Amino acid sequence: MKAKQLSSIGAVLFSFFIMGFCDIVGISSDYAREAFGWSQTMAGLLPSMVFVWFLFLGVPVGIQMNKWGRKNTVLLGMAVTIVGMLIPLIGTSWACLVGYAALGIGNAILQVSENPLIKNVVTNEKVLTSSLTAGQVVKAISSFCGPFIMLFAVNVLGGGDKQNWYLAFPVLGAITLLSALWLIVSPIEREPKEKSNVTVGQTFGLLKNGTILLLFFGIFFAVAIDVGTNFVSSKVMISRYGWSLEAAGIAPQTYFICRTIGAFLGVFLMTKIADMTYFRLNIAACIVVILTLAFIQLPATWALAQIGAIGFLCSCIFPIIYSMAVQAQPDKANLISGLMITAVAGGGAATPLIGLATDMADSITAGVLVLLICAGYLTFCAFGVKK
Repeated sequence: MKAKQLSSIGAVLFSFFIMGFCDIVGISSDYAREAFGWSQTMAGLLPSMVFVWFLFLGVPVGIQMNKWGRKNTVLLGMAVTIVGMLIPLIGTSWACLVGYAALGIGNAILQVSENPLIKNVVTNEKVLTSSLTAGQVVKAISSFCGPFIMLFAVNVLGGGDKQNWYLAFPVLGAITLLSALWLIVSPIEREPKEKSNVTVGQTFGLLKNGTILLLFFGIFFAVAIDVGTNFVSSKVMISRYGWSLEAAGIAPQTYFICRTIGAFLGVFLMTKIADMTYFRLNIAACIVVILTLAFIQLPATWALAQIGAIGFLCSCIFPIIYSMAVQAQPDKANLISGLMITAVAGGGAATPLIGLATDMADSITAGVLVLLICAGYLTFCAFGVKK
């Protein structure tokens, strides 16, 4: 493999690191809630500020990507992220909310264009799912780094004052700038244009296909359980075990490192095991783990292990579902990508429900049960879809 091709693959995979920035909303919501005196319900709305844009931008960006090109669309998403990460420096609650929104807009554009861009540098269809999973490994590493970035912003840039937690935003912007520069200098051949004038309505019309519809909601609930576990993990440790905000940061870190390990192993395991078999085994085990986390209060170490197990077991679900959707109609890869990424809005749907359920029941158990609903649909998807 030529050095230029390796550099291009590296640039595309590293850009998945930027996609992981949206997961910082889990740990940062705890800091924002403490800084601004918000309720759990209000804190639960923060991820919605990030993920709601997938609902509005997924399909339109998927259509426009045919005109702009996949690489240019990725660079546009990075540009929005870089500019948006400077706004929270104003230091007000509204500026931070705008920063979250900009992070979501940039991330929505990235997620529509990143997955198809892999096809521009990985030509072997047999390893496409593994390549997509490799991208998820990089994204998971980024998610794992989120709490460290937050601690760096507070303790180094903010002088130890938790009120300065928002300084994490410009750090994200600086990393995004580095990724954008690498991608700019990487030679990536543009994909052929799709000769069609597709509308938003026609794109959503793809949901008339039963398989596409099933996989669409599979993405919705896969992201919901991912963002939801990230969001609720630290709150479980604070609520049940009385941990401090700083100590509870280990919970989302445990989740993300296990998700990273799961995605990394999945790259190799799915070359030996059928992807749907792997999906079914993992989601069945995940149901058991969530039930025990909800109803059995074990020692804190075991609770962390349960949180990590959810991350491990759900790590490969997104790329499996996405790959199946794209391969179902490969001639409409751009449009299906936009449609599937629209379903990432599920991440914004889960957290308000978790916060509301927790406040209404005055128990974190109610919040955990929202994850069980998500896993229930994924179980239906795993056994209901026909490959």
